[in-house]
Amino acid sequence: MLKRVFTAADPGRTRLRFAARAVLGIGLAVVVCGLAGHSLTGTVTGGLAALLALFTVTDPTVRGQAVTTALLPAVGLPVLAAAAGLQDHPVARDLAFLAVVGLGVYARRWGPRGHSLGVFAFMTYFAAQFLHARTDRLPELYASVVLSVLAAAVVRFGLWCYERRLPPAAVPAPPGGTGLARVTTRQAVQATAGAGFALVVGQLVSGQRWYWAVGATWWVFVNTASRGETLVRGFRRVLGTVIGIGLALLLVVPVHGDALPAALIVAVSVFGIFYTAAVSYTWMMLWVTLLAAVLYGLLGVLDPGLLALRLVETGVGALGAALAVTLVLPVTTHRVTDAWIQRALHCVHACTAQAAARLAGAPDADPAPKAAELEQLLARVRLSVAPLVHPLNPMRGRKRRARRVLALLDDCAREIRGLVAVVADPEASQDARLAAACRRVEVAVEALTGGRDVAVRTVAAGTEPALAHLHGLERALAELAAPLRASSGSPLVGA
Repeated sequence: MLKRVFTAADPGRTRLRFAARAVLGIGLAVVVCGLAGHSLTGTVTGGLAALLALFTVTDPTVRGQAVTTALLPAVGLPVLAAAAGLQDHPVARDLAFLAVVGLGVYARRWGPRGHSLGVFAFMTYFAAQFLHARTDRLPELYASVVLSVLAAAVVRFGLWCYERRLPPAAVPAPPGGTGLARVTTRQAVQATAGAGFALVVGQLVSGQRWYWAVGATWWVFVNTASRGETLVRGFRRVLGTVIGIGLALLLVVPVHGDALPAALIVAVSVFGIFYTAAVSYTWMMLWVTLLAAVLYGLLGVLDPGLLALRLVETGVGALGAALAVTLVLPVTTHRVTDAWIQRALHCVHACTAQAAARLAGAPDADPAPKAAELEQLLARVRLSVAPLVHPLNPMRGRKRRARRVLALLDDCAREIRGLVAVVADPEASQDARLAAACRRVEVAVEALTGGRDVAVRTVAAGTEPALAHLHGLERALAELAAPLRASSGSPLVGA
């Protein structure tokens, strides 16, 4: 866990800038709310709105990000009104919460924008429970949300829009299907069922902090697509919470809500959330737990018993998610992993075809976008395979297979990156060997994705850079055939 955070690559220092900008944007939002005379409740609401605006909006283009950010209040304010209006009607409040959970997960079928708006809606309802919002506070809370989203937008799109200098991110479309065959639809049903369990059991544990359990269930489902991914994420959430509570006992409880040290811990926690989110969910949850502890300290209710209750409610929420993905319309790790690996291999095929066309002199051919898409697809493969390579997985054979597949797919990505760099050179030219090598790579991919027993023929590497990368691809694809087809009819990396 330590190695993943401190040795993870950060090309262009993107994670560092992402985290630093978050501290600046959330800090500006809090200052603006303070200058507007908002209470601590309003300021906390505004800080959360700014955090979500900077964290969850992930559209591939800057323009798309701006549109999604502008839509956040349009989704959040009605949800906030409903949550405040139903505070004194527990049954209706709980049913509305479950509806927000289901619709928020279902919205992921519309890609990054649907995901962002779904998260914002859920967290707005969650915040209303956290702050015990009532209708008489709505004007202040509305103003806090709008001002904070504007402050976050000023920082993100005005003061520090580093994305303008980057190519648009390739965002893989979610798995398709119709009805209950669509993964996002099945997850919406699962999340609602898991949240229902968490809500009931969470209220039996605590009539005041039950929403922690629902929140844990919700976040376990974020960025997961299979039973295995959800179970691993639940484990990591509990582990991060345990470590975060330990840090809170050492750092936050002794502070007793003092403003200056609390503000410093908040800033460090926000930075940690944004900096570690992409590489370690456990570390992210550590910082989230620490941030929550500081907020409760500022509200004057923090004590060791409250932290212990948070751990119990988190466990209830993780259990709810585990039961839901196991018993309700389960989506197997094999099904999801197979789909992502197939898409990654098709992307290798498309990238090679574009490279061949570019070398043949086609001016419009460009393999770079496909290479960027391949990186995103491999990130999804790693997430999907995570349950199989987890240290606690007792199936050593499948673990070795999965690790071998990941290593060989990484080799493919490395050769693709090299090939893209070579064909970008205007001096690069076509010859018969390059055309033949490109075709062999395409045939190899077709064999692996089509289930045909087509042998991948390798030849001695040449000195031409493009040819060397193509031969490297051939070798990696040839070696992939064994772990992907360890036995006739077996799944790619395990069930």
